[in-house]
Amino acid sequence: MYALVEDNEVKQIITNPKAMVIEDVRYPAKIFQMWSQSELNAIGIYEVITDSTNKKDESYYINTNEEYNFADNQVTKSWGTATPKRLEDENAVDENGDPILDQDGVQLINYGLKTEKKRIVKDQASGLLAPTDWYIVKSTEVADYDVPDNILSFRADVRSKSNQMETQIDACTTVDELKALYEYTTQEDGTQTRPLAEFPKEI
Repeated sequence: MYALVEDNEVKQIITNPKAMVIEDVRYPAKIFQMWSQSELNAIGIYEVITDSTNKKDESYYINTNEEYNFADNQVTKSWGTATPKRLEDENAVDENGDPILDQDGVQLINYGLKTEKKRIVKDQASGLLAPTDWYIVKSTEVADYDVPDNILSFRADVRSKSNQMETQIDACTTVDELKALYEYTTQEDGTQTRPLAEFPKEI
């Protein structure tokens, strides 16, 4: 990525090499491959350097728009301070602060990160339980059929881990705490673990 700088200001961002007219002179696209950086700089074209210091995971933060600045003979793309997304649910309101209701008069809710993450946990648990649901159905319809112990143990473990994960998510008081639950680290034995509980392997 390059930028065209005129009068010490970034005038144009060049995402792909292209022919350009600069001060009434037409330059072909191949200058981006054939010219040195100093030659490009001489006509006002600079390679963009990215500074991601303030850019954060968009799953948990709202980043500002990208900014391009020219200083010390260099163009830098950067972001302002990111805003953490909301953790908790809140009632939806209009610009006047009045509640927003659905067609049945029920309060609409803007769901927070905790609810979103717990929904994912519930969906994962449901997906793990579904293949063995037929054992449970059969046991209710066939009098002399018993669900195998390993199936019962697996299903109980899935539910237990699901509840544990939801409890861990609910206990978070900051976005960084929530994000940290999902971050894997490598242990001395080479395995990778995270603070958030893990579901058992499918059977």
